[in-house]
Amino acid sequence: MMYYRRTGSGPAVVLLHGFPDSGEAWTGVASALEREFTVIIPDLPGSGRSALHGTPTLTDMAVGVKEILDHEGIERAVIAGHSMGGYTAMAFAAQFPAMLAGISMVHSAPWADDDEKKASRQKVIDLILKGGKETFIKQMTANLYAPSFAAAHPDVVQRKAASGMEMTDEGMINFYRAMIARADTTHLLKDAPFPIQWVLGEADGIIDLKKILKECHVSGINFVSLYKDTGHMSMAERPDMLMADLLTFCRYCYSHNPSAV
Repeated sequence: MMYYRRTGSGPAVVLLHGFPDSGEAWTGVASALEREFTVIIPDLPGSGRSALHGTPTLTDMAVGVKEILDHEGIERAVIAGHSMGGYTAMAFAAQFPAMLAGISMVHSAPWADDDEKKASRQKVIDLILKGGKETFIKQMTANLYAPSFAAAHPDVVQRKAASGMEMTDEGMINFYRAMIARADTTHLLKDAPFPIQWVLGEADGIIDLKKILKECHVSGINFVSLYKDTGHMSMAERPDMLMADLLTFCRYCYSHNPSAV
């Protein structure tokens, strides 16, 4: 089973981190949520304190999240996923929709990689295999934040790069291969039996804003937050806004669906 942290009490909220993070990325957000909710924060395999065994796919990771919920005796949860964590949340929705009270897609998207993106990820894998992890991490980290934030907070960017370097080469490569192989889940949006939240950054260099905005109104119930001067990391760039929006969404998911509690 994946390593995870459990804090707080009340209805369940699962926080899934992105790449190349661990569950630590959610620490600040969790401190707000745990006052009203049971917060579960896994380290996905190959990150943080979760060892990498084999080559788990995002579907496998979603099964791992279910195993955690089963172990905790939790039948329904809101899952909030940042970037790759959102891909994992949608993989969970494809398999276990009845266990979801809601999904929050934080700088994430439901579509699969196109050929260009797959080729780009493969180039990164090849670079890491040649010993270029540090070069990749420095370049990638610089693109995670809005330029104005990165210029004003170089220490935050540097810490993010340093934490990314803590992941093993094998862990990084497996995450990238898992993202390359992930299925398209856009078809799940139209008939989703739960609310979906979308947290977007106007200056996000990772997610195509125009493309994702077309998906934000497909489901029956959508919460959409668009943050100005924000890149891919609202938990660092706009933590207060993100915490408030997540609280509002989680409260709605449970207050409008008592059976989910």
